[in-house]
Amino acid sequence: MAARHTSELQALLVDDKFDGEVLPNEPLSRHTTYHIGGPARFLVQADSIGALTKLVGACESEDVPWVIVGRGSNLLVADEGYPGVVITLGRDFRNSYFDEERCQYVAGAGVSLTAVVQDAFQRTLAGLEFAVGTPGSMGGALRMNAGTRTDWIGSAVRSVTVFSSSQGLRKLSGSQVQWGYRSTSFAPDDVILECELAVEPADPVYIRGKMEASLARRRRTQPLSMPSCGSVFKSPEGMSAGSLIEGVGLKGARVGGAQISEVHANFIVNLGGATAQDVCALMEQAKAKVYEAHGIELKPEVRFLGIS
Repeated sequence: MAARHTSELQALLVDDKFDGEVLPNEPLSRHTTYHIGGPARFLVQADSIGALTKLVGACESEDVPWVIVGRGSNLLVADEGYPGVVITLGRDFRNSYFDEERCQYVAGAGVSLTAVVQDAFQRTLAGLEFAVGTPGSMGGALRMNAGTRTDWIGSAVRSVTVFSSSQGLRKLSGSQVQWGYRSTSFAPDDVILECELAVEPADPVYIRGKMEASLARRRRTQPLSMPSCGSVFKSPEGMSAGSLIEGVGLKGARVGGAQISEVHANFIVNLGGATAQDVCALMEQAKAKVYEAHGIELKPEVRFLGIS
């Protein structure tokens, strides 16, 4: 039994019956592809919807900030860390299967997007090949509408199941979500739990060709061997953020352990020991110089945690 002065959140997180894993003061650098970031007050893996709803409820009743994080592939965490609860989705959210009757995938938000793309390839199913090589979880891909300006995951979505403390569980059809370039209409407190993705049988030569071409382009144009968060800025309509940054002479620019990639100027890589402050300094340089030269305000694609 918890002591009388123990808060609801503290009591929940020390309860042996809590369906999940709790890591206090966990360095978030261990959980992002940037390998940057200070500790979270708590990093909690919720393994079931019951654990998730209790955890979110306890956080909100005590005004403790909380956030859902996937595989950390599009995240820059403050060097000071995050003063709240970082939640990841575990066991019950990491299942996926192919529904042959409806020709669709049903995938939990914690499933690797790459795993679904590869399974579709093995079954010679088209519709997801544009996402080959895209890191991160299904939930993260849906939240940011992963893809390009012409091909994105939202176009394959038949439904998305979400949870919020204000509205509970909801199942939205794909058409109920507004899908834009690197944007969606999900509310900030919507937790994506599961989705249904439409695919269709296709010529395996066609699928392989599209996937190999996409992978070859990534390997040729992106610094895949270096820790990064992927694209730092959204590309303005009809333009390339990388070309704009390169055009103002910042390709290869360095602050501390961070560098604007010499391969692709819309990537800021961690050369070793980079801090969030280093990355933010380079982002500010890029924004200022591009605005000065072209009057264009670059907008971040990377998601910030603990950084205002």
